[in-house]
Amino acid sequence: MTEARKKILIIEDDNETAALITEELRERGFIVNHAKNGKEGFATILKNTPDLVLCDINMPGMSGFEVLERLIELAPRFGNMPFIFLTAQTDRENELKGRKLGADDYVTKPVDFEVLGTIITARLTRVARDNIWPQRVDLNEREIETLTWAARGKTSAEIAQIMGLSKRTVDFHIDNARTKLGVTTRIQAVVKAAAGKLIEPWAEAE
Repeated sequence: MTEARKKILIIEDDNETAALITEELRERGFIVNHAKNGKEGFATILKNTPDLVLCDINMPGMSGFEVLERLIELAPRFGNMPFIFLTAQTDRENELKGRKLGADDYVTKPVDFEVLGTIITARLTRVARDNIWPQRVDLNEREIETLTWAARGKTSAEIAQIMGLSKRTVDFHIDNARTKLGVTTRIQAVVKAAAGKLIEPWAEAE
C-alpha cells in the first residue's frame, strides 16, 4: 500500500517566500497549503489539521507566537503536529522565545531548502516513531501526579502544597518526567504525556 502524502501548511504573509517554499515542497512530494496570515492559518489548522506547520513569526493581526500559544491551549489535540518557525538569521531573541513556547524547530530566511527538507523529514519521522513511544516510557506515580497537576495549570509551589512535598521535590519529579519523555520544557512534557495517555489532566481531580 502506498503511504499517504504528508500535508504541510505554510503560514507566511510574504507571498514570494511562500511561493518558493510551496514549489520546493511540492516537488518533494508533499501536499502544501498556504495561509496568508496567522488568523487564516489557525482557522485552517482547526478545519483540516496538517501533518506539519511552517509558520512565520512576525505577521499582522496574529503573530506566529500567538498561533502556537492557541494551539497549546487546545492540547493534546495538536500535541503530535510538528510546528516549525520561519525566522530571520539574526532573530535570536524570537528563536529563544519560540523554543520556550515549545516550537519544534527553526528555519532561517533566506531558506536553505536542503536544510528545510532534512528538518521536515526528521520531524515527520519522529512523529511516526512517537506513535509507539508511550509503551516504552515508564513514569512513576509521583512523576505522573506532578505532571497531571502541571497540566491543570498549577505552579510547582501549588503542586507542592497539594501533594505535601517541597517545591524542590516537585521540580525534581517533573524534571525526571521531562527527561524520560525526551523533551526540553515542562509544557512539552505535559503535551506529550497527555497525547500518549500517560496522564489524564482533564479527568476529575480526586
